[in-house]
Amino acid sequence: MGLSKELLESELFGHEQGAFTGAHRRKTGKIELAHGGTIFFDEIGDVSQELQAKLLRFLQEREFERVGGVTPISVDVRIIAATNRNLERFVKEGRFRTDLYYRLNVVAIHLPPLRERRKDIPVLSQYFLRKHSAAIKTNITGISEEARRKLEAYDWPGNVRELANVIERAVVLGSGPTVTLEDLPGRIAAGRTTPAPASQSYREGLNAARKELILKALATTRGNRSAAAKILGLEAKYLFKLIKSLEIE
Repeated sequence: MGLSKELLESELFGHEQGAFTGAHRRKTGKIELAHGGTIFFDEIGDVSQELQAKLLRFLQEREFERVGGVTPISVDVRIIAATNRNLERFVKEGRFRTDLYYRLNVVAIHLPPLRERRKDIPVLSQYFLRKHSAAIKTNITGISEEARRKLEAYDWPGNVRELANVIERAVVLGSGPTVTLEDLPGRIAAGRTTPAPASQSYREGLNAARKELILKALATTRGNRSAAAKILGLEAKYLFKLIKSLEIE
């Protein structure tokens, strides 16, 4: 939940027209849209105290008001929440509401870190490979035995999200049809179980690599984005999306 309190509240509960500057029309929130289904609160431990209070009321009464609204809205949803924080410690420190904690902690499932369940790495790797290959229309369908062993040997301090990023990087940079050792980051290919210190996050590093590839392709095509997409083996629409997200001029 990497949004501000105000934006997150609007995303979850929706808002009425004129509720705040920029609210030009009524917006239906995620909780209301989930009526009859399931809503997943990721990183629940990072929610602000103010929003915790509103979430508690929703969990107790199964109703809420949109931001700027006064009419209660009732919904029937299943709640699943996840966090990498120690909520019991947060409760003791006053950083997480005790009543909200016990409302959420009905059936607790502890998921061990990826390094403690290495048998899941090949299955997850193949899943992310299919996902990212389909997204950018590549023909990369497998992982070499050598690359697979390196993936299983790595300690994955960033857990599943780091694995997803590594496979995405391999798909973007690789030439296929198989992910090889050369397509993996140096810290993994070299067999280090602890990542070397870095001045940037992994996501920043991945984006930097993407940006470099795209800029080279654009330089080759003298700025022709459609031609650059062909060189990179990407759908034109996907390349345009990358150019916008990476803020490439």
